[in-house]
Amino acid sequence: MVYVKRIVLDVLKPHQPNALEFSQTIASVGADYRVHLIVLEVDENTETIQIEVTGNTIDFEAVQSVINDLGGSLHSIDEVEVQSEPDSD
Repeated sequence: MVYVKRIVLDVLKPHQPNALEFSQTIASVGADYRVHLIVLEVDENTETIQIEVTGNTIDFEAVQSVINDLGGSLHSIDEVEVQSEPDSD
């Protein structure tokens, strides 16, 4: 099985929720998720951010869903780290 261990995303989000709340909500999606968020640009209504999520088995669809629920828009997947591990039968 192949697991996503790290992913870096380019996201456009509204000013609210703020960066701390946005990061905490994404981190709460997984039991061991670590989130590193950088604000790259700010304009009148939005912020362009880079989000790095690390964990043992990242559920990308769940992360993408929470970004959308928070009013964000995923622009691109900039980096991905995956690891193949044998299936446990």
